[in-house]
Amino acid sequence: MSNESVEKRIEELREKIRKYDYHYYVLSESLVSDYEYDQLYKELEKLERENPHLITPDSPTQRVGSDLTKEFPPVKHKVPMLSLSNTYNEEELIDFDRRVKENLPGNSKVEYVTELKIDGVSVSVIYRNGIFFKAATRGDGFTGEEVTNNVKTIKSIPLKIDEKKLNKLGTSDFEVRGEIFMELEAFRKLNEEREKNGEKLFANPRNSAAGTLKLQDPKIVAERPLDIFVYYLLAEKELVKTQYESLITLRELGFKVNPHFKLCKNIKEVLEFCRTWEEKRDELPYEIDGVVVKVNSVEQQKILGSIAKSPRWAVAFKFKAKQATTKIKKIVWQVGRTGALTPVAELKPVFLAGSTISRATLHNIDEIRRKDIREGDTVIIEKGGDVIPKVVAVVLPERPVDSKEVEIPSACPVCGSKLYRPPGEVAIYCPNTNCPAQVKGRIKHFVSRGAMDIEGLGDALVDMLVDLGLLKSVDDIYKLKEHYDELVNIEGLGHKSVNNILKAIEKSKSQPLERLLYALGIRYVGAGAAQKLASHFGSLERLMTAKEEELETIYDVGPQMSKSIRAYFENPENLKMIERLKNAGLNFESSLVKPESQVLQGKTFVLTGTLESMTREEAKNEIINRGGKVSSSVSGKTDFVVAGENPGSKFAKAKELGIKILDEKEFLELLNKGVEK
Repeated sequence: MSNESVEKRIEELREKIRKYDYHYYVLSESLVSDYEYDQLYKELEKLERENPHLITPDSPTQRVGSDLTKEFPPVKHKVPMLSLSNTYNEEELIDFDRRVKENLPGNSKVEYVTELKIDGVSVSVIYRNGIFFKAATRGDGFTGEEVTNNVKTIKSIPLKIDEKKLNKLGTSDFEVRGEIFMELEAFRKLNEEREKNGEKLFANPRNSAAGTLKLQDPKIVAERPLDIFVYYLLAEKELVKTQYESLITLRELGFKVNPHFKLCKNIKEVLEFCRTWEEKRDELPYEIDGVVVKVNSVEQQKILGSIAKSPRWAVAFKFKAKQATTKIKKIVWQVGRTGALTPVAELKPVFLAGSTISRATLHNIDEIRRKDIREGDTVIIEKGGDVIPKVVAVVLPERPVDSKEVEIPSACPVCGSKLYRPPGEVAIYCPNTNCPAQVKGRIKHFVSRGAMDIEGLGDALVDMLVDLGLLKSVDDIYKLKEHYDELVNIEGLGHKSVNNILKAIEKSKSQPLERLLYALGIRYVGAGAAQKLASHFGSLERLMTAKEEELETIYDVGPQMSKSIRAYFENPENLKMIERLKNAGLNFESSLVKPESQVLQGKTFVLTGTLESMTREEAKNEIINRGGKVSSSVSGKTDFVVAGENPGSKFAKAKELGIKILDEKEFLELLNKGVEK
């Protein structure tokens, strides 16, 4: 074959394969047999192998790359991927309709588009010259992570858009957004396969899809049954005038759009759509957890705008949590990282909300007694979205005649220590801080993604390393390199895995102070409080010597948290462990605050109403980061009241007391310039 005929044949094969992929993966139609498709694909592979200069990124053979993705770099979204406000009943939807109409010019006619809310992972996919260019996760709405190589493996996503369709669209550079998901049957088969291989099972299809997107090897991703529905089209110039037109256009371009959307003339039709799909959701082959309601007109969407991280023109109607009935086989007590014991019901396995449930939390002994839960009871369990399954009620007519009330254990089920219950608390505790269950819990928390984020140190490996005596405290993590020979001989590890884990451990040393503070697992100090503490004190040493009174000057740090922080840093064992972490080279200084940025030092603010440029929590952090304090009520000690849209009674109280009221523009200027001395 001549060069020209080879090039022509390659393009013919690509066009055929694209056509067959579109019909099979988007339209669920098979135009050719598997054998015929495979022969065409093999011919294309052979021709490209013999003519590597003719390989292009949009070729069907280039979906699955061979290079591992070592990092998932940040991607800033040109237009934020806003999250939706939730509504949970029809009254709240009617209220949404009222607010929409109040914020539009008088007598505006409002139509809505209703779409099924797919329980998946939101992504953005960018096309350049009509060719798949880049993909990113939603992240925090403003910055996501690049997952190009993994998203490219999803065969329902076109790698190249037909030129005629692009001409009709009027641009070849655009962005689409959608929800990546896994069908229920595909998820079930995946878990069956993992069970056969002795691998940990995924909790539900959404977690499975999210985890798959962060795998380093695109070849493994390609083997997972990921799919996508797209719902949003975005370009430099306005391509469509309505959301309904956007969905139709996406479908015409060759994207997979969920077929169950509807143009509704009024809120009554919206409510009917929501009722219908709440009843029919179990008939679908994939998980949905509600309906998304959007104002149809793009012009009206612009007028309505957005508040903080949510648009005013769209809302999610969340379905009620799914329920199932099953039997409690046994009630066991789990010991957490703080020593608190949590009762857990071991259940007869039952399928609910996309996953098989075999355990449910019972929270505490008071909750058990309030609901009168006993071993052997038939119970109703509930699970909404990613929420941990819980027992809602006991089916009393089916209770065994010989059932007995649950007794509080007197000794720790793990180490045998005598338990105690602090005055005024519901929880009971194991006092032995060296209890293996507590040690494992503290280490698992320390290495978790929201804390030090040490990839490779999963729950099963942590359990094993504690049992082997290689980990007795969190600082032992940084001595694991001394046990290299022992690590490589652990079943399932080996040189490559151990080297990757040790690299991740080394990398964690540069985590910011707020991550380390959260990772320490100080009681009542969550990720948000850790950030405020790091910002206020600037270093771990300063925090360690802070008195309760100083701690309580920080917004949201009350007496309970301040006592807990002081108790933690007065414990000699904790101080020795922190010293060992310091010697290991961890970061004890905060990058959140610089002394010269304390422009609001000593000033007290009260926030009221909704701000356009940031959430209220973000505004609090901005004030605290500059040395100011935020109070929840207006008093004579208040220096400024920041009034956003629709301010409440605090606004009137500030006027009454003669306190300076700042609008959003003045507030932002104050953040930048500070208070004149």
